[in-house]
Amino acid sequence: MNTLIKNANIITMESEQKVIKNGYVGITDDRIVYVGEELPEDFWPQRILDCRGGAVLPGLINAHTHSPMVLLRSYADDLPLQEWLFNRIFPVEDKLTSEDIYWASMLGTMEMIRSGITCFADMYYFMDEVAKVVSKVGIRANLSRGLQCFDDNIDPLQDRRLLENEQLFKDWEGESNGRIRVFLGPHSVYTCTPSYLEYIVDLAQRLGTGIHIHVSETLKENEECLEKYGKTPVRHLYDHGIFNCPSIAAHCVHVSEEDMSLLKEKNVSVVYNPGSNLKLGSGIAPVTSMMERGINVALGTDGASSNNNLNMFEEIHLAALLSKGVKQQPTNIKAYEALEMATVNGAKALGWDKDIGMIKPGMKADIIIVNLNKPHFYPMHNIISNMVYSAQAGDVETLLVDGKIIMDKGEFKTIDEEEVYYNIKKIGKELAYR
Repeated sequence: MNTLIKNANIITMESEQKVIKNGYVGITDDRIVYVGEELPEDFWPQRILDCRGGAVLPGLINAHTHSPMVLLRSYADDLPLQEWLFNRIFPVEDKLTSEDIYWASMLGTMEMIRSGITCFADMYYFMDEVAKVVSKVGIRANLSRGLQCFDDNIDPLQDRRLLENEQLFKDWEGESNGRIRVFLGPHSVYTCTPSYLEYIVDLAQRLGTGIHIHVSETLKENEECLEKYGKTPVRHLYDHGIFNCPSIAAHCVHVSEEDMSLLKEKNVSVVYNPGSNLKLGSGIAPVTSMMERGINVALGTDGASSNNNLNMFEEIHLAALLSKGVKQQPTNIKAYEALEMATVNGAKALGWDKDIGMIKPGMKADIIIVNLNKPHFYPMHNIISNMVYSAQAGDVETLLVDGKIIMDKGEFKTIDEEEVYYNIKKIGKELAYR
């Protein structure tokens, strides 16, 4: 099918500040075939999307989240990470069912779509249910089963979590027209023994896949790792081979100069989660220093239980502001760089940079249309600055993945919104009595 997007202000992300005003995007099936100022010749569209002067961007990429945790939004707020996680979150997670995860993931996916997210990296459990949601809705995702092991006596070959992650890979890797990828998901240094980490590396290399892990999220995590192993979490993971696999390192709030050198050496992608890190009081990651070293820094929302939303425009905004305040330097993390984190850099982190993250011929048609006819966008001196400093999740009007319309003028095309709300309300009431 040929689709033509017209009357669009196109932020291509192909090169800095490249914006095509009143332009056109031609799509054939799932790929972009034309981007330009003139109506493409010999292109006969079966469908036309009139942006009416709106902005067209690559779909945003949420490079670290736990989508089903929307179910625990506002459940345990204003607590330090370790207390929040071990005393409040882990106990209630033990009571969740596969059906809970399905509907929670559906709700999380709805929220992400509304904020312009076309692709996300998810780590949780009952991940078959998340994969079903991704497949049904039509979004793109990198999925990992969260892995934990506190006992060196456990045989990795018999570990339920590892077996589930391996089966997830076998069942879903490359499915849904390649929209689903599967990584392994060791939770962190403090929830995985060294031998368990080494087995994960071996399995990842045998499967030919990557690793998604939390790293140096809090100062306490670093202190405990130094006390137990005599080294930082980054050095510990480096020494046990984790970074020999393509790796997504979420957070990296408390990293040293040596840590950053190791991350750069192994081409590890760091995922900055400013909203969650602020809310949990974890700190502010030194993203400027990482970027100066050439480390790829992407953006994530983390889970809605610690954020408490899945709003990528909020993360883009925070990413651009926080470094300026910390460094007292207004030129730190310019608007375009913040937008790159949520598009180009996210695609690179998830290994999809040849397919998504830019609007140019040959790329997948993962596209969002933003309604600029809002008070906070006027006057339009600089559309890129407006996207970073002024845009809100509610401004996203239409979203396409693989050239298919997932949301059109705010209406979901592949989700029964009322059915999702009904089931989430039901589960929420039941949780208190489990």
